[in-house]
Amino acid sequence: MKVFKVILVLIGLLAAFAFYIVYTSGYFRSIEPYFEGEVLAKIHMPGAEDMQADREAGFIIISSDDRASRRDGNKRQGHLYKMNLDSMTSGAIRLTSNFNKEFYPHGISMISTSDSTHRIFAINHVGADHFIEVFDLQGNSLTHVKTLNDPTMISPNDIVALGPDEFYFTNDHKYTEGTKRLAEDYLGLRRSNVIYFDGNSYQEVADGIAYANGINYDVARNLLFVASPRDFLVKVYHRNADGSLAFIENIPCGTGVDNIEFDEEGRLWIGAHPSLLHFSAYAAGKREKSPSEIVVIDYQGESDYEVSSIYLEDGTEMSAATVAVPINGNQIVFGNVMDDKFLILRKD
Repeated sequence: MKVFKVILVLIGLLAAFAFYIVYTSGYFRSIEPYFEGEVLAKIHMPGAEDMQADREAGFIIISSDDRASRRDGNKRQGHLYKMNLDSMTSGAIRLTSNFNKEFYPHGISMISTSDSTHRIFAINHVGADHFIEVFDLQGNSLTHVKTLNDPTMISPNDIVALGPDEFYFTNDHKYTEGTKRLAEDYLGLRRSNVIYFDGNSYQEVADGIAYANGINYDVARNLLFVASPRDFLVKVYHRNADGSLAFIENIPCGTGVDNIEFDEEGRLWIGAHPSLLHFSAYAAGKREKSPSEIVVIDYQGESDYEVSSIYLEDGTEMSAATVAVPINGNQIVFGNVMDDKFLILRKD
């Protein structure tokens, strides 16, 4: 009889564990498509995962990596692309580069260093090794400046530059393999972090994050925002003079938030995964599509913000959204993890 009771307790615990994973990953969320606008164009490009625009210079840089082909055994080099903002529906051009090593770009960041030059930082995953590649962009040509590598680059995801030799980046995991990594993914263990590089040394400035992902810095308000898709929230930090961070608050978003971009009013625009389990199955090649969402956060200050979802669909138009860049007032460039195209939207 006691053995039977123990078995029932174990079954109950397993059922509760399974329900926790499914529920907290957004599996039960109803995906009812909505968007007040239209799709202007579908631009063919595999895995346009991250993007950053310079509105004054009139272009956007796109990080592209054909993750689906690599998953299926067809290894293809990734690239950075440039698209002019006044002719976006015409597509993008691949930037030429003197970098002749393996390149599979993930998160990127760009700053202007002169009237004619931009510095681009790109996270590069080569097998189990991780690097940050630094380029200078002039016209349509990239010059490789240096490769950065450090033991703190455990599983780098996204990066935000503050200067030509200063940046923050996120590690989306603490563990690289085994049951501990699975526990981070499915139990939502808060073990990932944010690393700061001041030009000389690397230091951890935030930790205890569940799958630290997109990161961006609001210069005007001296605020750093970090996306935690596993916890369905964005974390807000004040940046101190020495580069350290002071946690302010979490912003619940109700979806798997990914990369963070700003509009001209300082609002956060985020590509998101409404269902993380659907996304995981899609990324593994077990589902044909995965839902996509755009979330906008109007952050005025501590406990003073508004979160709104402006786009939602089941992946029919584009699967597994990661980034949404608002352009020209009512247009949005909308990227993803591993679809074969990205979208240009027009919002009413």
